[in-house]
Amino acid sequence: MDPWLIWLIAAAVLAVAEVFSLTAALGLLAGAAALTAACAALGLAVPLQFVVFTLVATLSLWFVRPLAVRHLQPPGERFGVEALVGRAAYVVSEVSAQGGRVRIGGEEWTARAYDETLVIAPGTTVDVMEISGSTALVYPRE
Repeated sequence: MDPWLIWLIAAAVLAVAEVFSLTAALGLLAGAAALTAACAALGLAVPLQFVVFTLVATLSLWFVRPLAVRHLQPPGERFGVEALVGRAAYVVSEVSAQGGRVRIGGEEWTARAYDETLVIAPGTTVDVMEISGSTALVYPRE
């Protein structure tokens, strides 16, 4: 079997594996194998084919993959309790500097007033300003 055909099969296998893994790494390796297949079709010696594959794969994984991963992830996505900051909450029991209860997205949380001089009545809609441990610091909406 010709070396260019082997490289082309390897590129196809890596491309299919990339579809299932979505890592952006296997796709770059598939590209390196495809480029190596083109070099092999032009008559490049087998040891030099491995050098081409190694160089292209290494350079693409070092420089192209970080850019690809950065563009695939949504910017500034927050997870966990950080995602609650800025959301609206409903006061279940009176909230003051000493404590209280709020409902955030269906879950009940302990809460304190963000401004320690405020007392927030039940039924008020508030904004979550900060999460401190398992306590939401809230401020009434205008």
